[in-house]
Amino acid sequence: MNPKKLNGKEEIFSKVMRAGRRTYFFDVRATRADDYYLTITESKKQVNEDGSEIYKKHKIYLYKEDFAQFNDLLKEVTDFIIDHKGEEVISESHDPNYNIEDNDSTPLRETEETVKQFSDVRFEDI
Repeated sequence: MNPKKLNGKEEIFSKVMRAGRRTYFFDVRATRADDYYLTITESKKQVNEDGSEIYKKHKIYLYKEDFAQFNDLLKEVTDFIIDHKGEEVISESHDPNYNIEDNDSTPLRETEETVKQFSDVRFEDI
């Protein structure tokens, strides 16, 4: 695979996961010192009132020295969720026939305030 240049950073390897209106990008990139790190980008398609489409993006940079702890904590919290709630999705917005525009109440996890709080997180906060 030939590396690509994106925003001045070299992209080495990529995987994409589509999940409804969200798409997750897992990109391995190279630093100036030619070491590798991971970026995880969540891209969510939204439609403006005028019908135009925009994509809201949130990005996490994950460096090698944090991989082991990140993997351990990710496994711990995902195991906790599965142990307590199982694997079945219980949100109506995950129903393939669900259309958020037809529902007159926006699910709590998708309110503007929730999105604002999520996107206001800085890496220094973690």
